[in-house]
Amino acid sequence: MTQLPHEIVEHYRSTDEGARLTGASGRLEFVRTQEIIRRHLPAGPQRVLDIGGATGVHAAWLAADGHQVALFDIVPEHVAAARQLADGTPGMTASEGDARSLPVPDGSFDAALLLGPLYHLTERDDRLKALREARRAVRAGGWIFVAAISRFASLFDGLARGFLFDPEFQRIVNTDLASGQHRNDGEHPHWFTTSYFHHPGELRRECLDAGLDVLDVVGVEGLAGWLPELADRWDRPANREVILHAIRAVESEPTLLGLSSHLIAINRTPA
Repeated sequence: MTQLPHEIVEHYRSTDEGARLTGASGRLEFVRTQEIIRRHLPAGPQRVLDIGGATGVHAAWLAADGHQVALFDIVPEHVAAARQLADGTPGMTASEGDARSLPVPDGSFDAALLLGPLYHLTERDDRLKALREARRAVRAGGWIFVAAISRFASLFDGLARGFLFDPEFQRIVNTDLASGQHRNDGEHPHWFTTSYFHHPGELRRECLDAGLDVLDVVGVEGLAGWLPELADRWDRPANREVILHAIRAVESEPTLLGLSSHLIAINRTPA
């Protein structure tokens, strides 16, 4: 099994993913991910496998919802932080593990989350291994939620934050659009790390090829993710609901899926 490239591990060693998701820059993604999962996941207690769960930002709220959550991550520092969180979070455990080969019995979970592994498995065969491993671990008729980065994310991000005016970033974006293979060889801050960006239809196809029943592929942030001026409105509940309603209204519209920075495929394992 191929090792995860060192630059990916180093990126996450130097990045607090939990702080990103709960801070101003990531809270829309976080709230939307929560609502998409809660919309489908039955009330607790469900046995939930959080694959690539980082420091436990999603495992913590799932455990608070009454679920039993087993987190696995490939970055030792993430697991150490998640274990600290688990010490004060009933129903949560954290262990080291590779999404492509997990030390769990067949059919031992009711649901699984892959909210990150597909970002950094740059070869299709490895992504299918991870999806099939989740399918193996989840019982028949269970739920699997799979996140991906949109093929067009760097284009929109570069335009929104000004990176696109740098010729080097333009070259990166051109490669992203052509192949989905994102590389930041110069290790520029804010230009992300080695990853794969999915076309929305490609995410659906990979889930199907892994033997999953795809219910839907939805956009997480929609246009709102590219409008920083909305941050000033977020803290007022009525305004926040307007923003979320606008995203929900088009979350499954095929012609707009690629506008979201992140996508989530909602799947069930065959009954």
